[in-house]
Amino acid sequence: MTKKTIFSFNEMKQAREKVTWITAYDFPIANLAEQTGIDMILVGDSVGMVVYGYSGTIPVTMDQMICHAEAVRRGAPNVFVIGDMPFLSYQKSVEDAVANAGRFYKEAGVDAIKLEGGERVTPQIRGIVDSGMVVVGHIGLTPQSSAQLGGFKAQGNTAEAAMALLDDARAVEKAGCSMLLVEGVPPETGKIITDTLRIPVYGIGAGPYCDGQLLIVSDMLGIFEVFTPKFVKKYANLADVIRQAFQEYARDIREGKFPTHEHFYKMKEGEADKLQELLKARR
Repeated sequence: MTKKTIFSFNEMKQAREKVTWITAYDFPIANLAEQTGIDMILVGDSVGMVVYGYSGTIPVTMDQMICHAEAVRRGAPNVFVIGDMPFLSYQKSVEDAVANAGRFYKEAGVDAIKLEGGERVTPQIRGIVDSGMVVVGHIGLTPQSSAQLGGFKAQGNTAEAAMALLDDARAVEKAGCSMLLVEGVPPETGKIITDTLRIPVYGIGAGPYCDGQLLIVSDMLGIFEVFTPKFVKKYANLADVIRQAFQEYARDIREGKFPTHEHFYKMKEGEADKLQELLKARR
């Protein structure tokens, strides 16, 4: 499998070929994604909720993100991997933004970083791009600023709000973003942004007209059960499978059905008798 580049994604947009994108936070899932030909992986700050059990993404740190990004990179060396900039890793200053984006590149070997926000983060985008790194924008429902948005609610659902998001999209494109993620908007809003921008536009809950789609892996596999966003399609219900496996495992242990001979290591020929002789000599 040949790793795609930003040029590949631009060509796919022109050819109207959809891009496949999931989140991953560890080696095994990343490796499976590579085996199945997924185009991109986002090491998302959603790790805060689906791995650490936080109520949102705000507590996630750079060190946590780097750790997970390193694991994903090892699991999927031939997939385009994007590191998600956590809360306050870029908002305070351009210098912070460049330094923390650089950590993703130097310590985890990512191919791009993602940050949330429109016009207000264009100085940070320019700074990171000018430092030689690839930036993916993120507008619409932006979880790090969900308090300002009134919670995890759909955005761009009026004509005026849709035009404001389009202005943000144009601003981040002009600032140097190579791609844009649009989250939690009606299909009409997703379409006008996708049709207007030259760069690829991907959706998570933004309708079918975007250049590709992203889903959080724990949602699509049915592992995360705290809540399920409206836009999620569950492709499996692994929570039930895992529960059943745990129950069967516990039952086998309690009933003496595990472990059995096929799970035992064997001593070398004659060593079991020798062991008994050694034990007798010590008594």
